[in-house]
Amino acid sequence: MTRPIAVAVFGSSQTDPESAEWADAEKVGRRLALSSFAVITGGYGGTMEAVSKGANEAGGHVIGITAPTLFPGRPSANPFVDELIEAEGLADRIGRMMDRAAGTLALPGSIGTAAELLVAWNINNIMSRNGGSSIPTAAIGQGWASVATTLSEEIMAVPSDIHLAPDADVGLDWLIAQL
Repeated sequence: MTRPIAVAVFGSSQTDPESAEWADAEKVGRRLALSSFAVITGGYGGTMEAVSKGANEAGGHVIGITAPTLFPGRPSANPFVDELIEAEGLADRIGRMMDRAAGTLALPGSIGTAAELLVAWNINNIMSRNGGSSIPTAAIGQGWASVATTLSEEIMAVPSDIHLAPDADVGLDWLIAQL
């Protein structure tokens, strides 16, 4: 059986179900599923649950990669996950997400989302410097644009290794076109 092409979506575990960020994340999951992509998230609540819900309700395949030993206080995966993978820790979790992903999308989040985005960004930097193919990576919102500006000024990160988009629709349009 052939696995569908998957997109890893990174985002906050603290997103409120009544927020605009939740609605955007749900729309991201739905659009990816309707475009025949599986979605990969960290499998827990917040943005991860909203993306999973949108994808699941649109008939998509949802992969949740949790890390129970890292997050012992969190319940198991959200109810919209179809395929659960339990990672040994943070590095294993992000590595497994990247191994399965043909593209990545970072929604607003905090330090955990930043770690995931920076791994994708670093992979793209390494690949572009060595003649390889990068992983299409979109970062949504002014927060990531500010991070990209700071990192490019302070540590010579290359902003063109990721696609900065002002909102989820623009980022998704770009990402889907790349895949």
